[in-house]
Amino acid sequence: MKRQICTEDHEAFRAVVRTFLDKEVLPHYEQWERDGIVSREVWRAAGRQGLLGLAVPEEYGGGGNTDYRYSAVLAEEFGRAYAAGFALGLHNDMIGPYLTSLATEEQKRRWLPGFCSGEIVTAIAMTEPGAGSDLQGIRTTAADHGDHWVLNGSKTFISNGINADLVIVVARTTPEGGAHGLSLLVVERGTEGFERGRNLDKIGQKSQDTAELFFNDVRVPKENLLGEPNGAFLHLMTNLAQERITIAVAAVAGAERLLEITTRYVKGREAFGRPLAKLQHIRFEMAEMATECAVTRTFLDRCVEEHTNGTLDTVHASMAKWWATELQKRVADRCLQLHGGYGYMTEYPIARAFTDGRVQTIYGGTTEIMKEIIGRSLLA
Repeated sequence: MKRQICTEDHEAFRAVVRTFLDKEVLPHYEQWERDGIVSREVWRAAGRQGLLGLAVPEEYGGGGNTDYRYSAVLAEEFGRAYAAGFALGLHNDMIGPYLTSLATEEQKRRWLPGFCSGEIVTAIAMTEPGAGSDLQGIRTTAADHGDHWVLNGSKTFISNGINADLVIVVARTTPEGGAHGLSLLVVERGTEGFERGRNLDKIGQKSQDTAELFFNDVRVPKENLLGEPNGAFLHLMTNLAQERITIAVAAVAGAERLLEITTRYVKGREAFGRPLAKLQHIRFEMAEMATECAVTRTFLDRCVEEHTNGTLDTVHASMAKWWATELQKRVADRCLQLHGGYGYMTEYPIARAFTDGRVQTIYGGTTEIMKEIIGRSLLA
């Protein structure tokens, strides 16, 4: 079926993204995987190409385009390329909205030009060793000292943790407030007491610098408070729908790409004297995956359309996130199986896709949390 949500302008942008991937990302990706981090230069290259800050107003150096479909195209193409190590989507679609919607005029002028040029790489620090999806369990504290906050605590599994110049930290500013006693504080590179721990060794997405962060009596100026005091919970809930739909968009694009790769493989690979594609079991496997991808794509496109119009709700974003990422996981597993022993070899793209995609059902809210959100909406 021909997709209905993208115009000629969106497809022209897709061509730009593919050219950027071919020139600036894919030739260097294996080296980044070995290094455990992408180069700073690729961030600047993305800025020069206009791929950073798509929705940031032009006066701050951004694209000034709030049509989410352009972000969706970006997520699709990076998802197809399995280039998640370069966490451009995190920067644009998950952190960008906090800066554009919550920052003061002074903060915008201080941070957004670098955000759009690639000179400032960003991260958001929510997860702690003892608190993942449960915001009430956050123990990082920020004590009010008049003209500054004193921040203490630690975070883990922070994407862009090594490269980040600007980290939005979720901290407890009111002890008795539970999830509603949290605030967002921006910590900048070089601030005394802010230290980075290990670049964590993961089973996949090796080039994505995922780190531990430590805050020991870090003095955060009051002008680095983002949004309202004790307002982090509401701010986080407001922006999570976009984070989850972006992950879902990348997931279904990744699944479709694996289907393409495996279709070519089974047509060319022979067993028992004939191509695998001639075996009924193989045809049934491919038919099932193709149908699941097509049905999921239709739902995702509708969600993208709704989000572009500002009408996508938390429940449908949660449905999209858990369904698309679980689909990606299933497709990766079944496609690897159809590759046989070759699928287990790292020289085949299916192997990296299998390990890289596994985290999709975890970050941005686990499948279990997504189901809980949906279930509560049905049974409240």
